[in-house]
Amino acid sequence: MIKPYLHWQPEIAASVFIANSADVIGRVRIGKDSSIWYQSVLRGDVGDISIGERSNIQDHCMLHTSTGVSDCIIGNDVTIGHRVLLHGCEIQDGSLVGMGSIIMDQAVLEAGCLLAAGSLVTERKILRGGYLYAGSPATERRELSEEEKLFLQRSASHYVEVARDHMYD
Repeated sequence: MIKPYLHWQPEIAASVFIANSADVIGRVRIGKDSSIWYQSVLRGDVGDISIGERSNIQDHCMLHTSTGVSDCIIGNDVTIGHRVLLHGCEIQDGSLVGMGSIIMDQAVLEAGCLLAAGSLVTERKILRGGYLYAGSPATERRELSEEEKLFLQRSASHYVEVARDHMYD
């Protein structure tokens, strides 16, 4: 469902795939070739949610903010795995958030960051780009290999293709 909240209407590029069971509400902007998958909720009622181009928000994700604290900002070419909770955080370009992770207010994943499945990123934590983080709370594990850096790029482009198949199926 795509619906306004008060006077705010979601701004969605024409090439975006939004699954019919996803909810996109209010102060939400989604860039071209991005995708919002089944049963995800983007609730822009107390702050802005911004998703760049070619990013994917997979099934059962929740994006929200805290009033007056921080917006939820997702860059370009970002992969957000299944059942992730993003709350008033920033995920910069080319990053991947593993399934079941939670990222709290004012946390930042710098460009090219890989967060392992099931991780918890606490408030105001900054994760360096080019590194793998894991755990609860998430800690830096090691620098990413060249193969892993390529995987981050392929993941986002793969979901652009899969979304196109879902749009026209």
